[in-house]
Parts: sequence; structure tokens; C-alpha cells
Amino acid sequence: MRHTIRNTILFTSALAIAACGGPDEDAAELDVATTDGEAAALADAVEPGDFADLELGAKIVGPQGPEVKTSLSNEGGVLADITSYVACPAGMEECDPATAPEGTIYTYVHVVYPGEDMDPTTGAGDGPDDVDVEMATAFKMVAPALGFTGMAGFSKAEAISAGGEKMQVVVTCDATGALIWTVNAGDGGDQWEDAEPMTFYWQSTLPPAGPAPHYEIHANEVSAVGDGPYPGPDAQASNACSSINSQTAPQSAS
Repeated sequence: MRHTIRNTILFTSALAIAACGGPDEDAAELDVATTDGEAAALADAVEPGDFADLELGAKIVGPQGPEVKTSLSNEGGVLADITSYVACPAGMEECDPATAPEGTIYTYVHVVYPGEDMDPTTGAGDGPDDVDVEMATAFKMVAPALGFTGMAGFSKAEAISAGGEKMQVVVTCDATGALIWTVNAGDGGDQWEDAEPMTFYWQSTLPPAGPAPHYEIHANEVSAVGDGPYPGPDAQASNACSSINSQTAPQSAS
């Protein structure tokens, strides 16, 4: 059974960074914020790109191969399977941070399958430990997006497939510098749910240091965490979230 999404400020803001730009322009863009919460959401939002527009080169090959396949779970079971990889820019036939030129931008890609990916050899597989996901409302990081360039996005085609033309994905930074992709209900309240994979990405100046438990899905009103490629700390690297957050931070009285 599909549920009506429980409204929050982020979920109800039909922002200019909607998941699709179809014929219903009113659904894709909010020109004027009508509440203080909507104004804050507009100001904090990261303008997203479409995964289909990316031109990527080779993937980094780590100890688990070119992709990390695992699950996002909690004590109740598996809420999603996730396949992640990190790619170099187009034209690079080998993606090795040890030999990559200075200034290389690394694209972190995460394909999230609510429930499971139905592949018995990866993630949750086809065992009884997966949970029936009726409503997934966010994919997020639970640690700062180290080296974040300000470029992030998702697959708009997959968002439309999951919820129709009115499905929206809002990309924001939280106070810690982590990225959040909030998924708003689509046509007729259609949700992101079981058997509807969605691809999210973000770009960093830093290569991955290895898988880390810094990725989370919020579904069925609970959260589940799992591993994905994550950069190592670098004192010289910036995080574009800091700039975005500073622009909307309350100003102290003089």
C-alpha cells in the first residue's frame, strides 16, 4: 500500500532543483518562498545535476573491485542494497589516485535499491532479511562530504520512473557538512519504494580512503546505515557545504 508522505519543510518545498523539468513547470519550481522554512530550504539547496549528463572515465579499482556492493540496515533488517563506485573524469582510461594528475575530480556514485537489488550474490541477496519498503524519503551521508566541490545530483530519469513527473529530489547540506538527498512524493502521492533503484552522486577533490559506514537511507519512518566509498581527511581540502551554510547562517546583532 502506498502512503501519503508526511510533510516536512524540505519535502513540501517544490524547489527549482526538482527531479524533472517536464511540462508541468509549476511542479518543478518554486519562484517565491511562502514560509520562512521554504526560504531557508531554497537558500540551502544545492543545484543538482542530472546523472545522465555526466561523462565519466574509468572507475577506481579497490580491494572489492571497481564497485562496493553492500546493504543499508538496522536492527530490524535490510532497508536497501547499495552499489557504489568512484570514477575519474572522462578520458581517463585508468583511475588510480596514486598516478592521477593534480586537480583530478572524483565522482562518487551510489545506486540505492530500496528493499534489495534482487541479486543473490550481492547486498542482502534474496534472503528473508530484507524489509518491504513502502516509502523511502531520503538518502544521506552521516559524515561531512570531505572535499565536496559543490557538484551533486541524481538520475532524473530514475526519479520520474519511481514517482512520475512530480517526483522531486532536494539536495541540501546539513550543519555538519554532510549531503542529504530528500525525495518528495510524485504523481498521486507515488513514493520511492521497493524495486525502484535511484542513482545519486557527488564530486570531491579527494579520492576514497576505503569503504566507511557513512551512508544512510530513511525509509518506512526509520533509518538504516551502511558502507560506501568515503574520502580520507585532508587538512587542505575544502567542503562546499561550509560556504553554502555560511551564506544562510543567522547574523549576530552588531
